[in-house]
Amino acid sequence: MNSVVIEQPGKLAIQRREIPQPADGEVRVRVKYAGICGSDVHIYHGHNPFAKYPRVIGHEFFGEIDAVGAGVSPDRIGQRVAVDPVVSCGHCYPCSVGRPNVCTALSVIGVHRDGGFSDYACAPAKNAYVIPAEIPDRVASMVEPFTIAANITAFLQPAPRDVALVYGAGPMGLTAVQVLKGVYGVSRVIVVDRIEERLAMALDCGADQVINNADLSLQDELAKQDVRPTIVVDAACHPAILQEAVNLASPAARIGLLGFSGEASSVTQQSITSKEISIFTSRLNSHRFPQVIEWMVQGKIDVAKLITHYMDAADVEAALTLFEKDQRHCCKVILKF
Repeated sequence: MNSVVIEQPGKLAIQRREIPQPADGEVRVRVKYAGICGSDVHIYHGHNPFAKYPRVIGHEFFGEIDAVGAGVSPDRIGQRVAVDPVVSCGHCYPCSVGRPNVCTALSVIGVHRDGGFSDYACAPAKNAYVIPAEIPDRVASMVEPFTIAANITAFLQPAPRDVALVYGAGPMGLTAVQVLKGVYGVSRVIVVDRIEERLAMALDCGADQVINNADLSLQDELAKQDVRPTIVVDAACHPAILQEAVNLASPAARIGLLGFSGEASSVTQQSITSKEISIFTSRLNSHRFPQVIEWMVQGKIDVAKLITHYMDAADVEAALTLFEKDQRHCCKVILKF
Protein backbone atom coordinates (compact mmCIF):
# COMPACT_ATOMS: atom_id res chain seq x y z
CA MET A 1 0.00 0.00 0.00
CA ASN A 2 1.01 3.66 -0.35
CA SER A 3 1.32 5.84 2.76
CA VAL A 4 2.07 9.55 3.11
CA VAL A 5 4.90 9.71 5.62
CA ILE A 6 6.52 12.74 7.23
CA GLU A 7 9.93 11.17 7.74
CA GLN A 8 11.22 14.22 9.61
CA PRO A 9 10.22 17.89 9.68
CA GLY A 10 10.20 19.22 6.13
CA LYS A 11 10.67 15.81 4.52
CA LEU A 12 7.63 14.07 3.04
CA ALA A 13 7.63 10.76 1.16
CA ILE A 14 5.04 8.42 -0.30
CA GLN A 15 6.25 5.06 0.93
CA ARG A 16 5.30 1.53 -0.02
CA ARG A 17 4.36 -0.30 3.16
CA GLU A 18 2.85 -3.62 4.13
CA ILE A 19 -0.92 -3.57 4.58
CA PRO A 20 -1.47 -3.45 8.37
CA GLN A 21 -3.36 -6.13 10.26
CA PRO A 22 -5.96 -4.94 12.79
CA ALA A 23 -5.08 -5.71 16.42
CA ASP A 24 -7.57 -6.97 18.98
CA GLY A 25 -10.56 -4.62 19.13
CA GLU A 26 -9.55 -2.84 15.92
CA VAL A 27 -10.88 -2.50 12.41
CA ARG A 28 -8.96 -1.89 9.20
CA VAL A 29 -10.31 0.82 6.93
CA ARG A 30 -9.73 0.99 3.20
CA VAL A 31 -9.39 4.77 3.00
CA LYS A 32 -11.32 6.56 0.26
CA TYR A 33 -11.17 10.25 1.20
CA ALA A 34 -9.15 12.24 3.74
CA GLY A 35 -9.13 15.95 4.55
CA ILE A 36 -6.12 18.17 5.11
CA CYS A 37 -6.06 20.09 8.40
CA GLY A 38 -3.75 22.81 9.66
CA SER A 39 -2.27 20.36 12.14
CA ASP A 40 -1.08 18.18 9.23
CA VAL A 41 0.85 21.17 7.90
CA HIS A 42 2.26 21.84 11.38
CA ILE A 43 3.53 18.25 11.63
CA TYR A 44 5.04 18.57 8.15
CA HIS A 45 6.98 21.67 9.25
CA GLY A 46 7.89 20.31 12.69
CA HIS A 47 5.67 22.76 14.57
CA ASN A 48 3.50 20.22 16.39
CA PRO A 49 5.09 19.39 19.76
CA PHE A 50 3.08 16.17 20.10
CA ALA A 51 4.09 14.49 16.83
CA LYS A 52 6.68 11.73 16.69
CA TYR A 53 8.55 10.96 13.47
CA PRO A 54 8.34 9.21 11.10
CA ARG A 55 4.57 9.67 11.00
CA VAL A 56 1.75 8.85 8.60
CA ILE A 57 -0.36 12.00 8.98
CA GLY A 58 -4.10 12.48 8.51
CA HIS A 59 -6.85 12.46 11.13
CA GLU A 60 -9.88 13.36 8.98
CA PHE A 61 -10.65 10.24 6.99
CA PHE A 62 -13.41 8.06 5.65
CA GLY A 63 -13.49 4.65 4.05
CA GLU A 64 -14.83 1.11 4.22
CA ILE A 65 -14.00 -1.54 6.80
CA ASP A 66 -12.34 -4.47 5.04
CA ALA A 67 -10.96 -6.46 8.01
CA VAL A 68 -11.50 -6.76 11.76
CA GLY A 69 -9.36 -7.86 14.68
CA ALA A 70 -10.23 -10.32 17.43
CA GLY A 71 -13.27 -9.37 19.44
CA VAL A 72 -14.88 -7.36 16.63
CA SER A 73 -17.93 -8.70 14.82
CA PRO A 74 -17.23 -9.69 11.20
CA ASP A 75 -20.59 -8.07 10.42
CA ARG A 76 -18.71 -4.78 10.45
CA ILE A 77 -16.85 -5.66 7.26
CA GLY A 78 -18.21 -3.53 4.43
CA GLN A 79 -19.45 -0.70 6.66
CA ARG A 80 -18.82 2.87 5.47
CA VAL A 81 -17.16 4.68 8.37
CA ALA A 82 -15.59 7.95 9.48
CA VAL A 83 -12.90 7.57 12.11
CA ASP A 84 -12.67 9.56 15.33
CA PRO A 85 -8.94 10.17 15.86
CA VAL A 86 -9.25 10.48 19.66
CA VAL A 87 -7.99 7.27 21.29
CA SER A 88 -8.38 7.26 25.08
CA CYS A 89 -7.84 4.87 27.97
CA GLY A 90 -11.43 4.96 29.25
CA HIS A 91 -10.64 4.90 32.97
CA CYS A 92 -8.60 8.00 33.97
CA TYR A 93 -10.32 11.01 35.55
CA PRO A 94 -10.99 12.92 32.28
CA CYS A 95 -12.39 9.79 30.65
CA SER A 96 -14.59 9.11 33.69
CA VAL A 97 -16.22 12.55 33.36
CA GLY A 98 -16.81 12.33 29.59
CA ARG A 99 -13.66 14.16 28.47
CA PRO A 100 -11.69 11.50 26.56
CA ASN A 101 -10.20 14.24 24.39
CA VAL A 102 -7.92 15.19 27.29
CA CYS A 103 -7.27 11.64 28.50
CA THR A 104 -4.09 11.38 30.55
CA ALA A 105 -2.88 8.74 28.07
CA LEU A 106 -4.30 10.48 24.99
CA SER A 107 -3.26 9.16 21.60
CA VAL A 108 -4.40 10.95 18.44
CA ILE A 109 -4.48 9.07 15.14
CA GLY A 110 -2.30 10.94 12.68
CA VAL A 111 -0.30 12.62 15.45
CA HIS A 112 0.83 10.12 18.09
CA ARG A 113 0.13 7.08 15.92
CA ASP A 114 -0.11 6.55 12.17
CA GLY A 115 -3.09 8.14 10.51
CA GLY A 116 -5.35 8.08 7.50
CA PHE A 117 -3.21 9.42 4.65
CA SER A 118 -2.71 5.85 3.54
CA ASP A 119 -4.50 3.27 1.43
CA TYR A 120 -5.32 1.38 4.64
CA ALA A 121 -5.47 2.47 8.28
CA CYS A 122 -6.30 0.68 11.52
CA ALA A 123 -8.29 2.15 14.39
CA PRO A 124 -10.20 0.99 17.45
CA ALA A 125 -13.57 -0.41 16.35
CA LYS A 126 -15.39 1.97 18.72
CA ASN A 127 -13.79 4.92 16.89
CA ALA A 128 -15.20 3.90 13.50
CA TYR A 129 -18.65 5.47 13.15
CA VAL A 130 -21.07 4.21 10.51
CA ILE A 131 -21.95 6.79 7.88
CA PRO A 132 -25.61 6.65 6.77
CA ALA A 133 -26.42 6.28 3.08
CA GLU A 134 -27.72 9.87 3.00
CA ILE A 135 -24.14 11.16 3.35
CA PRO A 136 -22.10 10.83 0.12
CA ASP A 137 -18.59 9.40 0.21
CA ARG A 138 -17.13 12.67 -1.10
CA VAL A 139 -18.08 14.67 1.99
CA ALA A 140 -17.94 12.01 4.72
CA SER A 141 -14.41 12.91 5.84
CA MET A 142 -15.81 16.30 6.92
CA VAL A 143 -17.42 14.82 10.04
CA GLU A 144 -14.25 15.29 12.10
CA PRO A 145 -13.73 19.03 11.37
CA PHE A 146 -17.29 19.78 12.45
CA THR A 147 -16.78 17.92 15.74
CA ILE A 148 -14.44 20.77 16.71
CA ALA A 149 -17.33 23.22 16.47
CA ALA A 150 -19.64 20.72 18.16
CA ASN A 151 -17.27 20.47 21.09
CA ILE A 152 -16.78 24.19 21.75
CA THR A 153 -20.47 25.04 21.30
CA ALA A 154 -21.39 22.31 23.79
CA PHE A 155 -19.49 24.39 26.36
CA LEU A 156 -20.82 27.75 25.16
CA GLN A 157 -24.49 26.66 25.05
CA PRO A 158 -25.60 29.14 22.36
CA ALA A 159 -29.20 30.32 22.26
CA PRO A 160 -31.22 32.26 19.65
CA ARG A 161 -30.97 35.49 21.67
CA ASP A 162 -27.15 35.46 21.53
CA VAL A 163 -24.97 37.70 19.42
CA ALA A 164 -21.85 35.76 18.40
CA LEU A 165 -18.52 37.09 17.23
CA VAL A 166 -16.26 34.59 15.43
CA TYR A 167 -12.61 35.44 14.94
CA GLY A 168 -11.27 33.80 11.80
CA ALA A 169 -13.01 32.61 8.62
CA GLY A 170 -10.78 29.59 8.12
CA PRO A 171 -12.12 26.04 8.34
CA MET A 172 -12.58 26.13 12.13
CA GLY A 173 -14.35 29.47 12.05
CA LEU A 174 -16.63 28.44 9.20
CA THR A 175 -17.67 25.24 10.96
CA ALA A 176 -18.49 27.33 14.03
CA VAL A 177 -20.60 29.70 11.93
CA GLN A 178 -22.63 26.84 10.47
CA VAL A 179 -23.21 25.24 13.86
CA LEU A 180 -24.12 28.53 15.56
CA LYS A 181 -26.67 29.34 12.85
CA GLY A 182 -27.90 25.98 11.59
CA VAL A 183 -27.99 24.03 14.84
CA TYR A 184 -28.50 26.62 17.57
CA GLY A 185 -30.30 29.34 15.62
CA VAL A 186 -28.18 32.20 16.98
CA SER A 187 -29.85 35.44 15.92
CA ARG A 188 -26.72 37.28 14.82
CA VAL A 189 -23.31 35.88 13.90
CA ILE A 190 -20.51 38.32 13.05
CA VAL A 191 -17.26 37.07 11.50
CA VAL A 192 -14.02 39.02 11.48
CA ASP A 193 -11.08 38.21 9.20
CA ARG A 194 -8.59 39.98 6.94
CA ILE A 195 -9.19 38.00 3.74
CA GLU A 196 -12.17 39.11 1.65
CA GLU A 197 -12.62 35.75 -0.07
CA ARG A 198 -12.84 33.99 3.29
CA LEU A 199 -15.37 36.54 4.52
CA ALA A 200 -17.45 35.79 1.42
CA MET A 201 -17.36 32.11 2.41
CA ALA A 202 -18.51 33.08 5.90
CA LEU A 203 -21.57 34.79 4.43
CA ASP A 204 -22.26 31.71 2.31
CA CYS A 205 -22.05 29.60 5.49
CA GLY A 206 -24.70 31.73 7.21
CA ALA A 207 -22.92 34.66 8.84
CA ASP A 208 -25.14 37.71 9.22
CA GLN A 209 -22.30 40.22 9.04
CA VAL A 210 -18.61 40.17 8.19
CA ILE A 211 -15.90 42.67 9.10
CA ASN A 212 -12.52 43.02 7.46
CA ASN A 213 -10.27 44.34 10.22
CA ALA A 214 -7.15 44.66 8.06
CA ASP A 215 -7.40 48.46 8.11
CA LEU A 216 -9.87 49.28 10.87
CA SER A 217 -10.37 48.87 14.58
CA LEU A 218 -12.79 46.05 15.39
CA GLN A 219 -13.53 47.70 18.71
CA ASP A 220 -14.48 50.98 17.03
CA GLU A 221 -16.56 49.20 14.41
CA LEU A 222 -18.62 47.27 16.97
CA ALA A 223 -18.97 50.39 19.14
CA LYS A 224 -20.48 52.28 16.18
CA GLN A 225 -23.10 49.54 15.90
CA ASP A 226 -23.59 49.35 19.68
CA VAL A 227 -22.81 45.61 19.54
CA ARG A 228 -21.51 43.70 22.56
CA PRO A 229 -21.17 40.01 21.73
CA THR A 230 -22.56 37.53 24.23
CA ILE A 231 -20.54 34.71 22.65
CA VAL A 232 -17.03 34.96 21.21
CA VAL A 233 -15.29 32.09 19.40
CA ASP A 234 -11.56 32.49 18.78
CA ALA A 235 -10.89 30.40 15.69
CA ALA A 236 -8.01 32.61 14.56
CA CYS A 237 -5.90 31.42 17.48
CA HIS A 238 -3.62 34.41 18.00
CA PRO A 239 -2.50 35.09 21.59
CA ALA A 240 -3.45 38.78 21.35
CA ILE A 241 -7.10 38.01 20.69
CA LEU A 242 -8.06 36.98 24.23
CA GLN A 243 -7.73 40.43 25.82
CA GLU A 244 -9.52 42.08 22.90
CA ALA A 245 -12.31 39.51 23.10
CA VAL A 246 -12.72 40.19 26.83
CA ASN A 247 -12.85 43.94 26.17
CA LEU A 248 -15.45 43.58 23.41
CA ALA A 249 -17.68 41.05 25.14
CA SER A 250 -20.88 41.80 26.96
CA PRO A 251 -21.03 41.28 30.71
CA ALA A 252 -21.91 37.62 31.40
CA ALA A 253 -20.57 36.62 27.97
CA ARG A 254 -18.97 33.28 27.13
CA ILE A 255 -15.66 33.05 25.27
CA GLY A 256 -14.46 29.89 23.52
CA LEU A 257 -10.77 29.41 22.74
CA LEU A 258 -9.52 26.96 20.11
CA GLY A 259 -5.93 28.21 19.97
CA PHE A 260 -2.83 26.15 20.65
CA SER A 261 -0.10 28.77 20.57
CA GLY A 262 2.79 28.42 22.97
CA GLU A 263 3.06 32.20 23.26
CA ALA A 264 1.68 33.98 26.32
CA SER A 265 -1.66 35.77 26.24
CA SER A 266 -1.75 38.94 28.31
CA VAL A 267 -5.09 39.51 30.01
CA THR A 268 -6.11 41.29 33.20
CA GLN A 269 -8.13 39.55 35.87
CA GLN A 270 -10.16 42.72 36.41
CA SER A 271 -11.40 42.80 32.81
CA ILE A 272 -12.64 39.22 33.14
CA THR A 273 -14.00 39.27 36.67
CA SER A 274 -15.69 42.68 36.45
CA LYS A 275 -17.94 41.31 33.68
CA GLU A 276 -18.09 37.78 35.14
CA ILE A 277 -17.06 36.38 31.78
CA SER A 278 -16.85 32.61 31.33
CA ILE A 279 -13.87 31.34 29.33
CA PHE A 280 -13.94 27.86 27.83
CA THR A 281 -11.21 25.98 26.03
CA SER A 282 -11.69 23.04 23.71
CA ARG A 283 -9.37 20.40 22.28
CA LEU A 284 -10.38 17.88 19.59
CA ASN A 285 -13.77 16.36 20.45
CA SER A 286 -15.41 14.25 23.12
CA HIS A 287 -17.62 11.66 21.38
CA ARG A 288 -19.20 14.24 19.04
CA PHE A 289 -19.21 12.10 15.88
CA PRO A 290 -22.82 10.83 16.28
CA GLN A 291 -24.02 14.38 16.87
CA VAL A 292 -22.36 15.76 13.73
CA ILE A 293 -23.50 12.82 11.61
CA GLU A 294 -27.07 13.50 12.74
CA TRP A 295 -26.73 17.20 11.88
CA MET A 296 -25.51 16.27 8.40
CA VAL A 297 -28.40 13.87 7.82
CA GLN A 298 -30.90 16.47 9.06
CA GLY A 299 -29.44 19.15 6.80
CA LYS A 300 -28.60 21.48 9.68
CA ILE A 301 -25.06 21.90 8.37
CA ASP A 302 -23.76 21.87 4.79
CA VAL A 303 -20.22 20.52 4.99
CA ALA A 304 -19.67 20.73 1.23
CA LYS A 305 -19.57 24.54 1.46
CA LEU A 306 -16.08 24.32 2.96
CA ILE A 307 -14.61 21.99 0.32
CA THR A 308 -12.80 23.93 -2.39
CA HIS A 309 -10.49 21.27 -3.82
CA TYR A 310 -10.29 17.52 -4.43
CA MET A 311 -6.82 16.21 -5.24
CA ASP A 312 -5.25 12.80 -5.76
CA ALA A 313 -3.31 11.50 -2.78
CA ALA A 314 -0.26 11.17 -5.02
CA ASP A 315 -0.25 14.98 -5.20
CA VAL A 316 -0.28 15.40 -1.43
CA GLU A 317 2.75 17.69 -1.28
CA ALA A 318 1.15 20.12 -3.72
CA ALA A 319 -2.13 19.82 -1.80
CA LEU A 320 -0.45 20.70 1.51
CA THR A 321 1.22 23.71 -0.12
CA LEU A 322 -2.07 24.85 -1.66
CA PHE A 323 -3.84 24.55 1.68
CA GLU A 324 -1.14 26.50 3.48
CA LYS A 325 -0.37 29.22 0.95
CA ASP A 326 -3.56 30.02 -0.96
CA GLN A 327 -5.97 31.12 1.74
CA ARG A 328 -7.88 33.29 -0.70
CA HIS A 329 -9.07 30.44 -2.86
CA CYS A 330 -8.54 27.31 -0.76
CA CYS A 331 -10.42 26.23 2.34
CA LYS A 332 -10.65 22.44 2.68
CA VAL A 333 -8.66 20.11 0.44
CA ILE A 334 -9.88 16.52 0.25
CA LEU A 335 -7.42 13.83 -0.86
CA LYS A 336 -8.68 10.90 -2.92
CA PHE A 337 -7.15 7.47 -2.24
